[in-house]
Amino acid sequence: MKQKRILITGGAGFIGSHVADRFIEQGYSVAIVDNVTTGNKVNINPQARFYPVDIGSQQLKEVFKEERPNYVNHHAAQISVHSSIRNPINDAKVNILGSINILENCREFNVKKIIFVSSGGAIYGEPIYLPCDEYHPVNPISPYGAAKFTVENYLHLYKRLYGLNFTSLRYANVYGPRQDPKGEAGVIAIFAKAMLEEGNIVIFGDGNQERDYVYVSDVVEANLLAIDNKISGVYNIGTGKGTTLKEIFLQLSSIVKSHKQPIYEPSRPGDIYKISLDSTKAFKELGWKPAVSQKDGLKTTVEYLIHSK
Repeated sequence: MKQKRILITGGAGFIGSHVADRFIEQGYSVAIVDNVTTGNKVNINPQARFYPVDIGSQQLKEVFKEERPNYVNHHAAQISVHSSIRNPINDAKVNILGSINILENCREFNVKKIIFVSSGGAIYGEPIYLPCDEYHPVNPISPYGAAKFTVENYLHLYKRLYGLNFTSLRYANVYGPRQDPKGEAGVIAIFAKAMLEEGNIVIFGDGNQERDYVYVSDVVEANLLAIDNKISGVYNIGTGKGTTLKEIFLQLSSIVKSHKQPIYEPSRPGDIYKISLDSTKAFKELGWKPAVSQKDGLKTTVEYLIHSK
C-alpha cells in the first residue's frame, strides 16, 4: 500500500510537533513547514522532512512540488491575541494571506483534504450561552479571532469552488508538554514555570475568568480522526467545562507545592471573560471526546517542565 503523505505547517510548534509525532507513529510520510518564529527545532521529529519556509512565501510552492502531499495539516499561525491587537496588519498577513497561499497550493497540487486549526476561544467573542456550540453566533473581539473566522470562510469557498475537502478544528485552550512558558499564551505553562522558579505569577483581571482547558494528546487525536472523515465541516474541540484562573493557580500550587501568592494586574483588551466549548458535534461526526483529566494533564505538564529545566 502506498504511504500517505501529509504536510504539517507549524510542525516545530507546541501542538503541531505532537501532531507530527502521532502521524509518524501511524505510518504517514510527514513533511514539516515552519519558519521557527515561535516554534523550536528541538520539537521536530527526526523522521520528518523539515523545510524552514514561511507559509506566506513563494518558496512554499516548491515544497508542495517536492512533497506532493495527500493531506495538509495547517497549524502555523501568528498565535498571540494581544499581538494581533497591537499589529493587526501582521496578523492578517500571516493568518489570512499565509493561509490563502496554502489553499492555493492545495488546489494546484490536488490535495485531498486540509485540516485547519481555528480557535474556539477567540471566534465566538463574549458568549451568549455556555458552553458554545458551533451554532453560537461568531463575534470575535480581536483581529486574531477575526482572521481565524475569515480563513474558515475561505475553506467553505474552496470546497464549493474547487472541491477541496476540509475540517476546521476550533480548539479550546490547549496545554501540555512543549508549551512555551515564555510566551503570552499558555497560562498553565507560564504559571507552572514561574512557580518552579519561584518567580512572580501575574493574573490579569480578577482571576474569575474561565477557560476550557484541553490536553494536547486529546487535540492530537482530533486531528487523526479528522483525516479520513469524509464530511467537510467545523468542529469545537474542548471539554465543555470552564475553569477559572484562580482554580488553575490553586491546582498548580498544590502540585508544585508552591506557597507564593499571585500578583493581580488589570485585564487586557481582547481577552474573553468566560468561554467553554460544546464538542457534541465532534463526538457524533468524528468519534472524538477528551480522554485526559485535568488533574492528570496538569501533573504531566509540571513533570515535563521539571525535567526540561
